[in-house]
Amino acid sequence: MAVISDYALLGDCQGAALVSSDGSVDWWCPPRFDAPSVFARLLGTTGGHWSIRPPGPHTTTRRYLDGTMVLCTEFHTPSGVLRLTDALGLGFGERGHGIGFGSPHVLLRQVDAVAGTVEVAIEVVARPEYGRTSPSIAETPLGIEISGGTDRLVLTSDRGLTVDGPVVTGRFTLTEGDSAVLALHHRRAADQQIGPLDGRAVLRDTIAAWQSWDRIHQGYQGPYREQVRRSALVLQALTYQPTGAVIAAATTSLPEVVGGAANWDYRFAWLRDGSFTLKALWVAACPDEARRFFDWIAASMGSVRGADHVPIMFGAAGERDLTEHPLEHLEGHRGSRPVRIGNDAWQQKQLDVLGEVLECAWVLRDQMADLSPAAAELLRSLADRAADTWRQPDAGIWEGREGERHYLTSKLACWVALDRAVKLARDLDAEAAVPRWSKARDEVRAAILNEGWSPASEAFTGAFGSDHLDASVLGMPILGFLPGDDERVLATVRAIERDLTRDGLVQRWTGAGDEGAFITCSYWLAEALALAGRIDAARQIFDSVTARANDLGLLSEEIDRSDGSQIGNFPQALSHIGLINAAWVIDQAEAGVRSRSVRTGAGG
Repeated sequence: MAVISDYALLGDCQGAALVSSDGSVDWWCPPRFDAPSVFARLLGTTGGHWSIRPPGPHTTTRRYLDGTMVLCTEFHTPSGVLRLTDALGLGFGERGHGIGFGSPHVLLRQVDAVAGTVEVAIEVVARPEYGRTSPSIAETPLGIEISGGTDRLVLTSDRGLTVDGPVVTGRFTLTEGDSAVLALHHRRAADQQIGPLDGRAVLRDTIAAWQSWDRIHQGYQGPYREQVRRSALVLQALTYQPTGAVIAAATTSLPEVVGGAANWDYRFAWLRDGSFTLKALWVAACPDEARRFFDWIAASMGSVRGADHVPIMFGAAGERDLTEHPLEHLEGHRGSRPVRIGNDAWQQKQLDVLGEVLECAWVLRDQMADLSPAAAELLRSLADRAADTWRQPDAGIWEGREGERHYLTSKLACWVALDRAVKLARDLDAEAAVPRWSKARDEVRAAILNEGWSPASEAFTGAFGSDHLDASVLGMPILGFLPGDDERVLATVRAIERDLTRDGLVQRWTGAGDEGAFITCSYWLAEALALAGRIDAARQIFDSVTARANDLGLLSEEIDRSDGSQIGNFPQALSHIGLINAAWVIDQAEAGVRSRSVRTGAGG
């Protein structure tokens, strides 16, 4: 089982697959992100895989084709060089903003001999339903049909393959200029039959489709442009295009601590990350993607008047019930049990959601003129709820399962909800509510300043009455609660640098033990430093954490501080969102310095 950073992401804007550097697809959940897997060796030896590689000694290099999520792996052998090109196919002829709506749910793998003579070994071990199903396999005129549970797979190839019990194998030799293409088509049992498909043509068209999307999303021209560009492609790959939902990660149960039990299913869309996500889409993609994401949020939430609590997360199509249960038959990634599907955090009360949604509306304020009556009512009800409930404890943004507390960031989010509602009152047809919202906003602010500050720690801390640091309070300057150069903010940043940061990597809170450094926290620190005018320090943090990406520029959830390896679900949208937003804040800070230099005549 390869380590987490050894994998590459393939995406078709509806689902995802992970491919190891040695050519093995060890994770694929067609037809959408949270569907049961057909390959899951990532989580257990019996989960299934599809490998293509030379059988003898070899070394590998890999890259994404420019402007795409199409992977190119080269195997260097004593006798020659083999190139493997992998993609999840997009709908034929899709371009620009239209990619991913008609994805055919086909995994394409083309091998080319680019030098010398190379032998190719193929092994397909499909195990539907997370490895719980041993499928039947039959040769048909169309290809090899693999059937189990609700899944139907058809494997086509222009080279001979052999059915050997539950395994499909193949072995052939390619000489320079030769190529072969294989395609694995997925459908549900009740779907229409799979028809013939020209794998080479679909692969070429998929490359063109990704590049067409990339060409119209290159507005960001600031520092770290290529890292931002790659992160934008990752976010698009993690977008469920039929709805516009952005999925938190492609995987479930990759451990936060190897061998530990903090293994969660992240194949859903969190409102907790909403405003960060929307800002990143605005910076690295365009307003169209940002608005689609907001519209998905509004449609999924529906009406929250009178509800026990506001939903914090949804399935890709807007599902609410994400009940969690373990898969006992899988041993977990590197022995990390349990493997879970579903996530019981969907039942938690998190007050930060109120601010996240209204902050999204604030970012999109220039588009509020066409806000639907239902969306306006949703925003009004969220502001009312913030005014009514901000004094209550909740589970907090880190979704702890040890009980509710008065988390500072939850109060901060209520302040954001009320502040943005006041500013948007005219667009929301809610001028009459402004005095009430303003009064509650001022009360929240006073409580944060009085109860959130710890004299002992000389910093704002994670919860009222606590002395424990929490990196989430870096949101205070990022969200505009206090300016970045406020003395209390500067003191808090210094405390986080001193006590939570090592080698540019930031842990989430005091006493996190063996937990890794949370990647997005490092990017939040870079933002806070830039907002404080410490641009060189911000760049140092940014460079340090970004250097931990794998060779393809992909980031997981956390970095193991003992050995520098990536841990947690992968790739993690919030980590790439953090990269994009930090790059933009650094760019804006540097632009401000340049502007001041011009005005004062300095530097000339």
